[in-house]
Amino acid sequence: MFDAGFEVGQTLVADHRIRAVGFTGSRRGGTALMKIASERKQPIPVYAEMSSINPVILYPNALRSRGAEIGKSFVSSLTLGAGQFCTNPGLIIAVEGAGLDAFIESAAAALSESQAQTMLTGGIFDAYCNGVARLSSSSSVSQVAAGKDGTPHQAAAALFETTAAAFLANPELQEEVFGASGLIVRCRDDEELRRVVGSLEGQLTIALHVDAGDIGAASPMISQLELLAGRLLVNGFGTGVEVSPAMVHGGPYPATSDGRSTSVGTLAIYRFLRPVSYQDFPVDLLPAPLKKS
Repeated sequence: MFDAGFEVGQTLVADHRIRAVGFTGSRRGGTALMKIASERKQPIPVYAEMSSINPVILYPNALRSRGAEIGKSFVSSLTLGAGQFCTNPGLIIAVEGAGLDAFIESAAAALSESQAQTMLTGGIFDAYCNGVARLSSSSSVSQVAAGKDGTPHQAAAALFETTAAAFLANPELQEEVFGASGLIVRCRDDEELRRVVGSLEGQLTIALHVDAGDIGAASPMISQLELLAGRLLVNGFGTGVEVSPAMVHGGPYPATSDGRSTSVGTLAIYRFLRPVSYQDFPVDLLPAPLKKS
């Protein structure tokens, strides 16, 4: 469903003939529909995909061996489709050092050459511009790079950085900027990195970039990351999504309203099915698919 306002969506969710709702959009929109659905005479499930910044955790050995390569790949994922993928990597977390500097230098160079792109709607474009302006005006954030300007209605990519201390002190830095905008969080050490990860809201994806020497540091975090995201990946970015039985495209709130399901992959069908048991039925009363041939 697509419309120019809120009325059509709200009316559909309130209609007694609707038994389940799928939604992709803002956290404000998703929670509004959840409220309508819960207040119906017969409440119904709302599968809302609302807000995710899809953190990427860069470990020291991976940065030392291929920081520049990761930086270039990151920008390709960040700017894909004008940054409008639900699994767009909007947050980079890493311990500061020469490896992170190499990543930032490479990412900044690639992003500076990126072309401005047209976003899906004027409203999405305006929201992106407001989000970038909010980061640009923050005293705790500095801009690393900006993409090339386009027409007045095309969005230029943007990359920012901040410290772990500032990120932890300013929860608004976790707010999604839907589009090709990324924020790098510089951590002083592993302990600060773990604190940043521990402060995160629910996500669709979390990516780890590791080499063999990073396994010891990354391994203890997996159980924590499982509670934060629906899909964990190594040495890649979440914008690559395959439709398969193993795919989980969901995650804890606010990434989705129900982290037990997926919107991509064959298991998505269970969002719109309700099991019924037919006990002691004579064959003639069974639904056709259940009758013996």
